[in-house]
Amino acid sequence: MSIKNILSGKLGFGTAPLGNMFRAIPEDEAAATVEAAWEHGVRYFDTAPFYGAGLAEERLGRVLAGKPRDAYVLSTKVGRVVLDEHEEGARDLGEKGGLFEHGNPNKMLHVWTADATERSIEDSLQRLGTDRLDVVWVHDIAQDFHGDEWLAKFEEARTGAFRVLGRLRDEGVIKAWGLGVNRTEPIELTLSLDEPRPDGFLLAGRYTLLDHDHALQRLLPMAQEQNVDMVVGGPYSSGILAGGTHFEYQHAPGHIVRRVTELKELTARHGVSVKAAALQFSLAHPATAAVIPGATRPSRIAEDTAALNETVPAAFWHDLRAAGLVSPAAPLPHDA
Repeated sequence: MSIKNILSGKLGFGTAPLGNMFRAIPEDEAAATVEAAWEHGVRYFDTAPFYGAGLAEERLGRVLAGKPRDAYVLSTKVGRVVLDEHEEGARDLGEKGGLFEHGNPNKMLHVWTADATERSIEDSLQRLGTDRLDVVWVHDIAQDFHGDEWLAKFEEARTGAFRVLGRLRDEGVIKAWGLGVNRTEPIELTLSLDEPRPDGFLLAGRYTLLDHDHALQRLLPMAQEQNVDMVVGGPYSSGILAGGTHFEYQHAPGHIVRRVTELKELTARHGVSVKAAALQFSLAHPATAAVIPGATRPSRIAEDTAALNETVPAAFWHDLRAAGLVSPAAPLPHDA
């Protein structure tokens, strides 16, 4: 089933920050943020066992328990099985070391076999307090976590998670499945296979104002040709486009800070918010089904909703392209 037909609205809520990404978030603040998303009409929620070793799923589930299940769309991910035992020492998260150091201390297995996939889904259902999932993404089978061994992890997922999720979709247990990654190559490889066929993909950080060239070269033409939809995760590039200091989950390097400064100068000249430019840029590609920024404060949800609905003049997009701040191949809202 088309991801666009499943999702409700163009704006979803990404729950990685609820796993205590970067900082420890008080329980009441986390709950209030999810409630704010609901009050502003958000009906698509994305989560994962990886986010704080189950913490984000638990927090999301407690709030959604009071909402009608048929009124929202829920996606989570497979690839990490959360154990009861606690982790000793620092976690090995590849390029993302320390990302969830304030999350649950539980040990996680990084595994994409058939048995692990089924167990992961069962555990997620329990943590979320629900009886069903709408979309399941195969999480992080990419270079940023596994380096040169990523192809071995991909093969494990191809013969394990891919086949399980394809079967569950065919049986009607889930509505759709795909990949949830921070790199384009695993998705390109999946789309080149004869089977099984994903319904879409969640691409985090690779289709933003700051980073989109690579996705436009091969991945997005393939996706359009095969009618496979994209959910854009991390549209603010880990926060640097929303007033933060992180890019790619680390402190932003100098060249990124300089580019953001140029963007801010341009948005200021046109009276446009950076958030509006970021969200509306990501949504302008025909393959995009939704954007799912994360948030840890209720006020951020109001900002995201306003940014989505903000009127951005065509002159801004024209000047953005003329300044070389976006790829000439990138579709822009005024192109439609």
